[in-house]
Amino acid sequence: MRKMLAGVVAGVVVVAGAGWAVGSRLRSPADEAARRAAPAASLVTAAVERRKLVSTVVLSGTLEYGSPLPISLAGVVGGTAEPQRATRAPRKGRIVEGAVLMEVNGRPVFALRGAVPMHRTIAPGTEGDDVKQVQRALRRLGYAAPATGVFDQATIAAIRKLYAAKGYEAQQPALADRQMYDTLRKAVRTAEETLATEKQALDRSRDVLPLKVRLDNAEQDLKSARAALAEARSRERTPADETRLAAAESAVRAAEERLLEAEQALAAARNQPTATPSGTPTGTPAGAATGTSAGTPADTGLLELKVANARADLAAAQDALDRAWEEARQTRDDKLDELRKAVRTAKEAVVTAEQALRQARQLSPARLKVANAGKDVAAAKELLAEYARTYGVSIPPGEVVFLPELPARVRKVSVKAGQRVEDEVATVTSSTFAVTGSVEAAESELLRAGMEAAVEVDPDRTYPARLTAVGEKARLPGGEEPPEGSVPVLITPSGSKGLRAGAAVTARVTVGATDEPVLVVPVAAVITSADGKARVRVEYATDRTRDVEVRAGLTADGYVEVSGALKEGDRVVISGA
Repeated sequence: MRKMLAGVVAGVVVVAGAGWAVGSRLRSPADEAARRAAPAASLVTAAVERRKLVSTVVLSGTLEYGSPLPISLAGVVGGTAEPQRATRAPRKGRIVEGAVLMEVNGRPVFALRGAVPMHRTIAPGTEGDDVKQVQRALRRLGYAAPATGVFDQATIAAIRKLYAAKGYEAQQPALADRQMYDTLRKAVRTAEETLATEKQALDRSRDVLPLKVRLDNAEQDLKSARAALAEARSRERTPADETRLAAAESAVRAAEERLLEAEQALAAARNQPTATPSGTPTGTPAGAATGTSAGTPADTGLLELKVANARADLAAAQDALDRAWEEARQTRDDKLDELRKAVRTAKEAVVTAEQALRQARQLSPARLKVANAGKDVAAAKELLAEYARTYGVSIPPGEVVFLPELPARVRKVSVKAGQRVEDEVATVTSSTFAVTGSVEAAESELLRAGMEAAVEVDPDRTYPARLTAVGEKARLPGGEEPPEGSVPVLITPSGSKGLRAGAAVTARVTVGATDEPVLVVPVAAVITSADGKARVRVEYATDRTRDVEVRAGLTADGYVEVSGALKEGDRVVISGA
């Protein structure tokens, strides 16, 4: 009974469930139409954000080494007219100042920095801006060279050292140049020999020889007169004067001696007393016994006369000595005057003889030959001097290549070893990378050289860069033409580490940026009313909005800077009813 009841209950439940399921799936046509109708339109909004806004111009380009420059040699290498063949071709890669770019006929081709192209042979004495460029390069390389702009001996010495440092010898004069220099030197010697021969013939001619002998004699007489005058000036007195002066001085000394003797005798006599009368008493002094009178002076008249005569003799001897000295001086002066006159006479004789000889030579038929020979010597010396100014070590036009920037890179080699060198030999680029690309003409109006940029190799690697050129200045030689309506752009990365030539990159040039975070909204949120003022619709409740007047600023990446009665987090309408 219980089992029957449970079965009935289960059947009822099953029937009820089935009925409910069928009922829930059955709808009226009105319900079905309402279910399928579109929902009511709602507003699409975006939040007001505060952040820095950066406006950029984006372009795609290729990473390459910048400023490609084709290179060709300015002339021959080695200073000869032989066919120019490359004996060592340029090598791709980095090249620095002073390096040997290549070899032609075994001679080096140096790379130096400079804006003036090599265009001639630089020989001794050459002047110009190209010479000054060479001197500056030598100084940068550590060689002592002046900065005069003249290819002088100091510059030549520095060039010799540059070549020697690379294992070469500086260009010496060619065989033809050496032969010409030898010929000109021989021409000078021959002309000088001819002049000497003609002068000798002129001197030996019948009219000239006697006058030449006369001139020689006059010159010898002048020489002798000058020697005699010099000797007389060096001596104060002649031997005869010396003898006379010695005798006079001896007489003065003898007179002085006689005067001294007379004066001494007179003094002795004056000191001797006279004799006393006879019959003097015994015991008187011995002196009194002589018969003289004590205290009575002796007679000195004779002695005084001798003293006077001796003094007179001394005065006469001194007068004689003074006269001897005066006569000696007068004799010397007279002798010097005579010798000076002899010198003047000899000079006049020399001048007269020279004039006579000169006139004779001018009137001689051989004079014309001497004059012509002299002109030949002057002309030969002038030619030799002119040739010598440019003779010596030189720099052939093909042995130096001036490049505007160094270091550089050889990107392309246009000649192989063994080939003739005629046109382009290589293409060099700068050692820095550059991005070449193009932008639409309208965007190019926003770009200015010097603007900051960024180069993206991939999303994880970005390198700082700078806009280098826009327009024709950005067009690289040999580069592809930009698409029609586009303008070429050149961007230079700040460094080269991590970059690879030939890589496709994306470059972004910053054309504007805010200094600090500002309020920004999507560009679609800003609308312009009939009065020309910008505004946005701010949702303050569900599907409820109000208009807010704003002032628009920088636009970038779909957003625009706004200012007004807004705050960060407000929702602005970008579409909807």
